[in-house]
Amino acid sequence: MHAQEAPHEARLQHLEGRLAEQHRQIGALQALVERQQRELDALARELGDSRLDAMRARGDDPAHPLLPLAIGQSTVGLAADGTTHPSQTAPVAASVEDAPDVQADGPRADDAAGMTQVGRPPESAERPPEVAQIFDQPGVLTPRGRLVLEPSLQFGYSSNDRVALVGYTVIPAILIGLIDVRQVKTTSLTATLAARYGLSRRLELEVRAPFSYISSDTVSREIFTGAAQDNVFQADGKGVGDLELTARYQLNEGGVDRPFYVLWLRYKTRTGRDLFEVVTDCVTRCVANATGTGLPLDLPTGSGFTALQPGVTWLYASDPVVFFGSLSYLHNFERDDVSRIVLSGAPEGFPQTTTEPIGTVDAGDIIGFNFGMGLALNERASVSFGYDQSIVDRTKQNGEDAPGAVRVVLGTLVVGGSYRLGERTSLNVALGVGVTRDTPDVSLAVRVPVTF
Repeated sequence: MHAQEAPHEARLQHLEGRLAEQHRQIGALQALVERQQRELDALARELGDSRLDAMRARGDDPAHPLLPLAIGQSTVGLAADGTTHPSQTAPVAASVEDAPDVQADGPRADDAAGMTQVGRPPESAERPPEVAQIFDQPGVLTPRGRLVLEPSLQFGYSSNDRVALVGYTVIPAILIGLIDVRQVKTTSLTATLAARYGLSRRLELEVRAPFSYISSDTVSREIFTGAAQDNVFQADGKGVGDLELTARYQLNEGGVDRPFYVLWLRYKTRTGRDLFEVVTDCVTRCVANATGTGLPLDLPTGSGFTALQPGVTWLYASDPVVFFGSLSYLHNFERDDVSRIVLSGAPEGFPQTTTEPIGTVDAGDIIGFNFGMGLALNERASVSFGYDQSIVDRTKQNGEDAPGAVRVVLGTLVVGGSYRLGERTSLNVALGVGVTRDTPDVSLAVRVPVTF
């Protein structure tokens, strides 16, 4: 009897020992998962919304990302509330017996934990999520030590009507005099090369050099002549525009439920040929032109004023979209002793132009703001929608409002897309449609940023 009980007791002891060993292995796996969870929480706090943006760009499910463990090919899912759950596609282990022999406090557990890879890290830490660029000021800074060259081409078209009544009225709706009706159609093509360099993970510098070609057609009947047909006055201009220097600094790290703020300062030069440097057709009667049009014979490529523009850009990630916007104020520095060059209409052998003093000119300052939202379609493509508005103040001459100067509101609806062509190259396209009469009817911009 005792001989029969001995093998039975030995078998029970063997099973109990095996069960205890399995419990130790399960405890080691649980300790490893908890350690990985703590590391994941620390990374989530540090990287903020950039982790969600990286998952959206890869097409992963942000609610249940898969985090590979160091043991085999097992994965653990992270739920929205921060708790872990086994993935249905890759369980932790088929059975307890298939799990490797891992001790909770042994060297093998430490080695496994040291080789743990928690997800796939985003491209850069503590950076705002990237969206398709539709406005001039990008929201994502250049990484430290990287150089981005961005050639771009922008097309613009605008059509404005102007009616001038020259005369007087004797009774309402009856005019004695002449009516000057003009249609001004302007087409512009601007090629720009921008270079951005990341001085640190939160600071970058940018320089922009534009080259513009502008053509304008004015359809009008010559005033004071009583002409019965329309005439077309054509003018164009080309050359280097105004160079721009911009510094951007990311104020905070942002994160979950916290927006990113980027402060920037732009300085615009007046390297381009301005309105005071081109020749204007004579306003009064002259020999070559019976009436004169008062229009420039060559179009300027610059604004003629240096300007300083501070602003702030914000981005807020709310899965699956990213909201963004900016607020800015552009101050134009006034110019003293300004004059313009006008055709004199003198006969041959005499100077054909004369200089007319204007005095001090202060171009109106500009308050601008924009907002929009971006959506990643897949790991390569994204789209953005936005609205941009600028309020331009009146221009002053010699301390008073210039003749005909009014406050202008420019509003543009913008839609754009971005496609990543390679690891270093992207293609951005933005289409703008004017919603106010003073805004260009259409603008189309194509950018190709290349990272080095």
